[in-house]
Amino acid sequence: MGGPSEREYIEKLTKIKQKLSSKAIEIKNQFEKIEKTKVDLLKKTKEMKHNAEHEIQKMQEDITKSKDLAPESKRRLQLEIDATKGGVQQQYSELEIRITEAIVPIART
Repeated sequence: MGGPSEREYIEKLTKIKQKLSSKAIEIKNQFEKIEKTKVDLLKKTKEMKHNAEHEIQKMQEDITKSKDLAPESKRRLQLEIDATKGGVQQQYSELEIRITEAIVPIART
């Protein structure tokens, strides 16, 4: 008669369930933080792209209006601007892909 009673087993099982529930809530909260960070990073990435494009556009307009620059200089600057635009787009795409792939949803089976 020295073994645990049914009530003691039930109490142990209840404690296990409580620990499990507590850990599950903690993990869900961590996932919420990760998702929030992911959204913030995507916003910052889009903002970075928008700001760079805006600055490039303004510079392009200034170059076009400039009377001090020779036509050859304007052409070289335009080539440089086009290359920079491509670089901005490439960086944006790479960052966006990296952020979205950082947490890939796991398919439930």
